[in-house]
Amino acid sequence: MEIDFSMYNILILEDSELNLFVLKEILEREHFNVFSASGAKGAFENLQQQRIDLILMDVMMGETNGFDLTQELKSLEEYKHIPVLFITNLKSPDDVVRGFDSGGVDYIPKPFNKKELLQRIKHQIKLIESSNTIAKQTAQLREAILNRDRMYAILAHDLRSPISSLKMILNILIMSPEGSNTGYGDMINTGNDIAEQLFSVLDNLLKWTKNSLGVLSYMPQEIELDEMIKGVVETLQPTAKLKNIEIQLTLQSGLQIYFDADIMKSMLRNLLINAVKFSHEDSLIKLNLYSDEDDVVVEIIDTGVGMSVDAQRQLQEQIMEEGKITPMREKGKGLGLWVVYHFIQKNGGTFFFESEENVGSSFGFRVPLLNTTSNQKKLHIIN
Repeated sequence: MEIDFSMYNILILEDSELNLFVLKEILEREHFNVFSASGAKGAFENLQQQRIDLILMDVMMGETNGFDLTQELKSLEEYKHIPVLFITNLKSPDDVVRGFDSGGVDYIPKPFNKKELLQRIKHQIKLIESSNTIAKQTAQLREAILNRDRMYAILAHDLRSPISSLKMILNILIMSPEGSNTGYGDMINTGNDIAEQLFSVLDNLLKWTKNSLGVLSYMPQEIELDEMIKGVVETLQPTAKLKNIEIQLTLQSGLQIYFDADIMKSMLRNLLINAVKFSHEDSLIKLNLYSDEDDVVVEIIDTGVGMSVDAQRQLQEQIMEEGKITPMREKGKGLGLWVVYHFIQKNGGTFFFESEENVGSSFGFRVPLLNTTSNQKKLHIIN
């Protein structure tokens, strides 16, 4: 295990200037950061001002007794974890035992051997490094377990309701006599909407899981974005029609990007499903595609319920939180947008949103154009 000793701070407590000079010279040649003091007062001043990883402690320092000072340090929560190595002229078995009883981790008699001294110090640093690694891995494991449990709870919530509705619809269809007017068409449309929601939840879950495990395959290719948008919108039209929502497309043709097609479809689907979900009945959703300098911009604008300032802040914290396996904190909130944000950021793009409560929201992203010189800037409206 390679250790960068320049990352570690050592405090030397020694009242002999000669011994202090020799110790500093030895340790600084190994790239340790060295601090020094000649008594208890200087020791606490250094401890308060610096992060100290290890202490080399002389026992007899004028009025300061190294054994008593070590015992005091070990009684304090903020310093008790710092290993103390005694370097002293006291060599009797009683002194050695007293040193360990006071909280020291090693005992080096003077005059010390340079190689032995360094070996003992480096051994303690390796123990610290290993302890820090274990602590970090333990924290990561706890976070992973916590996120796993959150995901199970979210998944159970998101799947229970639509599956229950789908079961009820299928039971009605099975039990209804042939030729009776039972609103089959409406139920089939509702079933189709539920199936789309379930597909979206499972698709997001699959991408989240694979990304967390580091096994998600990313296969970028040239994509004609306006054609892909038309295809995604077509599959979501039945869902929009359930609320009599019109999706209006304003697409600039000829815009190409280099992106994974499956992931791009998931992002477009997530943004559109969100817009439909939070839009009022008999309303309009606008989907705009256009170029802006060297980027392609996709924005989806609705006139739905919108979000308060606090809700926007919470959403931003959830989907943009770094270093977490998933940013979600409550039922089903944020996974779809997390997928959009994560993969846009990962591929050099930018995710954005604006919202006003009771007015509506605008969600979208920017990604680099594949070839800015070949794009024909043609806009057309598709109702």
